[in-house]
Amino acid sequence: MKIIKVTDYEEMSQTACNIILGKVKDKKHLVLGLATGSTPEGLYRCMIQAYKEGKISFQNIVTFNLDEYLNLHQDHPNSYHHYMKKKFFDHIDIPKKNIHLPDGMATSYIQECQQYDEKIRRAGNIDIQVLGLGVNGHIGFNEPGTSFKIRTHVVNLDQITRKTNSKFFRDIQDVPKKAITMGIANIMESKEILLLVSGKKKELALARLINEEISEQFPASILKRHQNVTIIADRAALPNLCKENRH
Repeated sequence: MKIIKVTDYEEMSQTACNIILGKVKDKKHLVLGLATGSTPEGLYRCMIQAYKEGKISFQNIVTFNLDEYLNLHQDHPNSYHHYMKKKFFDHIDIPKKNIHLPDGMATSYIQECQQYDEKIRRAGNIDIQVLGLGVNGHIGFNEPGTSFKIRTHVVNLDQITRKTNSKFFRDIQDVPKKAITMGIANIMESKEILLLVSGKKKELALARLINEEISEQFPASILKRHQNVTIIADRAALPNLCKENRH
């Protein structure tokens, strides 16, 4: 597990962007796992800017998003379909057929989860998975207590997660209670993982990830078993007690 210390959120975003740009130049076909929320917004801005400057084309990039709320239409302003279009896809040249997100309005959620797993498998699994770190240790929407062996599934969202995400809604009552999320097994099959961590609010979670034992009660801890994880963390998030791990 490699840790890159950066000064602030903007440097974290640009550093992640540079890593991805390097991979795109090395491979004609890249499968990119994407996240939502506040953490990756800066990364998407940097990637859009790189596209506008002619440094990258997304024509041969395939994307899979981690998750989507249940029972929010794709056009709902708080759906992750809408988020990804507004924050990223509408501003680049990626073919629509290359974009994949779970369908939160699916008739059969069991079938949707199985089909999503199959799409990832057919794509050759994910080359680079972008992750954020939840304050309770969730990755994707895999909440504390989630089995490390599980694949794409429906999850009951933790109250902490719903409270954190309520800033995007009118109030917490409007935050969906369920979501479809890529499972921890899917995430661990990614060839490379970029974990982006920024801000004082994430300090305790990052310290727990680095210094405590692997446990399903803290889902992100499983990343210690992955062979190619890079944590990009800013000063506010990176606690002094993990100085010895810095690179």
